[in-house]
Amino acid sequence: MAAKLDYHWHLRKVMADRGMFSTTDLLPLLAERGITLSTSQVYRLVVERPERLSLKILMALLDILDCTMDDLIEPIAAAGTAKKPKKAAAAGSAPESEGLGGLLPKRARIRGVDGP
Repeated sequence: MAAKLDYHWHLRKVMADRGMFSTTDLLPLLAERGITLSTSQVYRLVVERPERLSLKILMALLDILDCTMDDLIEPIAAAGTAKKPKKAAAAGSAPESEGLGGLLPKRARIRGVDGP
């Protein structure tokens, strides 16, 4: 099974490296490239990690910031994807690591309705 991938979004850091510290600095630069976004959309684009992103917007950001996709998007392994090996149950007894420090539940005994 292939490992699940995730990513880090570095737009805020790349903007800061270029001396752009306000999200509204992007508005006129995007407008020059024919992309009209509201201030809240630009804020979310910079501050949050986008789940869906138009390729036109991505290309405009790369042009505005004079950077590559590797600068903006860093692929990483998704958290919690490391598989733990399955434990084989021992016949008759459970290992001490299961339960609460050596305390194990008692096995239930099922009896008939008529009594013992």
